[in-house]
Amino acid sequence: MEINLLNTLNEWLLSAGMDADTAGILRFVILITGIALLSYLVNIIAKSILLRVLKVITRKTKTFWDDVLFERKVFDKLSHLAPALVIYYLAPPTLEEYPGWLEIIQSATSIYMLVVVLMVIIAFLNALNTIYQNYEISKVKSIKGYLQVGKIIAYLFITITIIAILIGKSPLLLFTGLGAFAAVLLLVFKDTILGLVGSVQLSANDMIRPGDWISMPNFGADGTVMDINLTTVKVQNWDKTITTIPTYALVANSFQNWRGMEESGGRRIKRSISIDMNSVKFCSPEMLERFRKIQLISEYIDGKEKELQEHNNQYQIDESVVVNGRRQTNLGVFRAYLERYLRRHPQVHQEMTFLVRHLEPTEKGIPMEIYVFSKVQEWAKYESIQADIFDHILASIRLFDLEVFQNPSGSDFRQLGRVSAN
Repeated sequence: MEINLLNTLNEWLLSAGMDADTAGILRFVILITGIALLSYLVNIIAKSILLRVLKVITRKTKTFWDDVLFERKVFDKLSHLAPALVIYYLAPPTLEEYPGWLEIIQSATSIYMLVVVLMVIIAFLNALNTIYQNYEISKVKSIKGYLQVGKIIAYLFITITIIAILIGKSPLLLFTGLGAFAAVLLLVFKDTILGLVGSVQLSANDMIRPGDWISMPNFGADGTVMDINLTTVKVQNWDKTITTIPTYALVANSFQNWRGMEESGGRRIKRSISIDMNSVKFCSPEMLERFRKIQLISEYIDGKEKELQEHNNQYQIDESVVVNGRRQTNLGVFRAYLERYLRRHPQVHQEMTFLVRHLEPTEKGIPMEIYVFSKVQEWAKYESIQADIFDHILASIRLFDLEVFQNPSGSDFRQLGRVSAN
């Protein structure tokens, strides 16, 4: 049928008074124009009719994945194949008398279709990532690294196939010879390969997730993980700057992940104040009477005093010397006060580690450490709670005849100079 059509067209042109050469050229132009017009018509049908119908269908369905595919323009890119397929399949029977032009047109069409297929694959993988992010598991495991590997493979496969078309060789021949360039490829894609290994290890061992708070001082990172991909991990620091860390660096180097703290339900408060050791002393009856007026420790003082008195009586201690036997100290009473104060604090977690302890004395005094956990994890509120606690400690410490240690300042030396002068 095609041959009859071509013969009929050729006879019609010759009958119009044209010579054979002119008729041949005009026939070629008419055939090319016809194929171009037909492919253009198919393109209009695919984009203006089929895509609109598909858009209506996807909006009416209850599933969301088809909407994502449409929004990511997977179907739009796929529609570009329609006119190319028309040219690819109509060219051989139509242009069989022009083998040179036929080879050029088919090669160009094949390359075009391969580029379109690559665009469709990339769009589909992007859509797949968007669909995956709608599931809860995406907060635990990221597939972005695997999708990027898929994109690299697609780029490599399509590129080699296009090169094979251009040089007129079989793609299998190029893929077979690719082994000779393996060493070069390893150097070129070294970071990508390391990133892939790192991404798999991070995911398999659940070392890091999007949304985790991590600290990695070597890279200046201290903030929330925004994105995990094949080659990099993006961290938004608390000062709103962005730090980019090579994926494999998180496997090869140490970093701190605060997820455990966030999942525990508490955030640690670990801070100490240094007390001047010269202010530590045994409690006199007058001091104990004054301390009893503090409601939090009134029962403690009575109970402790009874315990110590029974111990001293049992061992017949001579209480005329203050160091004999057991006695309460203002530092011990203050520590008991802090324990009870923190036990009643509404923002201190009572089910987690709870310590009020002395650390080893130093030349700067004896540190009194608070080691507890707040119920609030949010940074600003956590800092506010911690500040409130130590505001109270610093303000109340003088009520127990204790002094906070601090190095002498310029005003202290000036005051000492004035005293010496007088």
